[in-house]
Amino acid sequence: MPLFFASAPQGIAEPLKQELIEMGLKVVDMSPGGVAFESSWEGCYRANLCSRLASRILKPVLDFIAYQPEELYTQIQKHDFTKYIKPTQTLCVDVVVRDSKLADQRFVAMKVKDAVVDQFREKFGIRPDVDNKDPDLRIHVRANKNSFAVSVDTSGNSLFQRGYRKEAVEAPLKENLAAGLLKLTEWDQKSPLVDFMCGSGTFLVEAAMMALNMAPGIHRHKFGFQKWLNFDRGVWDGLVNEVIEAERTELDFELFGYDIDRKAILKAKENAKRAGVEHVIQFKSEPVATVEPPVEKGMAIVNPPYGTRIGDEDNLKDVYRDLGYTLKHRFKGWDCWILSGNKDLIMDLKLKSTRRHFVFNGGIECRFLKYSTF
Repeated sequence: MPLFFASAPQGIAEPLKQELIEMGLKVVDMSPGGVAFESSWEGCYRANLCSRLASRILKPVLDFIAYQPEELYTQIQKHDFTKYIKPTQTLCVDVVVRDSKLADQRFVAMKVKDAVVDQFREKFGIRPDVDNKDPDLRIHVRANKNSFAVSVDTSGNSLFQRGYRKEAVEAPLKENLAAGLLKLTEWDQKSPLVDFMCGSGTFLVEAAMMALNMAPGIHRHKFGFQKWLNFDRGVWDGLVNEVIEAERTELDFELFGYDIDRKAILKAKENAKRAGVEHVIQFKSEPVATVEPPVEKGMAIVNPPYGTRIGDEDNLKDVYRDLGYTLKHRFKGWDCWILSGNKDLIMDLKLKSTRRHFVFNGGIECRFLKYSTF
């Protein structure tokens, strides 16, 4: 069976592993950066369409040691890249190098590109062009201490790009990270959910899609593997029909989003509408200090601002104090999960967490904290 690798934000590998197992895929290894699994190509299609947590589904093709440019070129030539695309299509090479003798990422990318296009030129007499924005074949090269790992990218654009979020606030949460955090809460997908600072609505849209059993990739227009020579249209169409038939149309509970920014609420409503979940989410412009429980019992989740710019921290202290007050005095008996990228500001909640996970939101190391109010 072919080997694939599902990459994910750091801190999300464990729920990603469970998600892949629930899809019926055979997990063979896990690392902080993702999960390796064995599967048919149909399983690769399914992971791309249905994984809420993966960033990309990669197909590893080469592992080798190289110290000199000539070694790198020769090793790349050992895999036949002409079996993926026609010479009239396009490609790009994405490189990350750490602690390697071949330290210049641009040079490594050029050398790998030369080795690949020379295969096409020798076989067909012409070579693919390079397209860094929307290539038909994306090749990933990762080098660490002269050890090179080469993969082809079956996803194309990153899987967090679901297709529904055209409107976003400043520093929005990536969709797959939001879904991964929801998985970490162990939310039962049957209970009301509240977001006090919903921004563009990512938590709530992802939660609604989970509860309605909507495949996260159903709104995407294309995946990388659809441009490849081995793409099986019949298998893909059958899989798409299967996930559409499994969708629910209604819920017997609602989700609630609040934000002090009226423009953010409008963006959230538009995103929910594009995702097809606007009928199960109520949005309202309201500051966290005055939010009342919309139902008797449920779970809350929030990603408050971290104050990453100079001067922001002092302005945000009152916001965190208001959030803490609302939780203690209005949402008694609720569980609330908060993504904290600022350990000083989180102290202003004046609450003690009962559980914590360490995750990365982009390059920011965060704590995902559970608070239970009594």
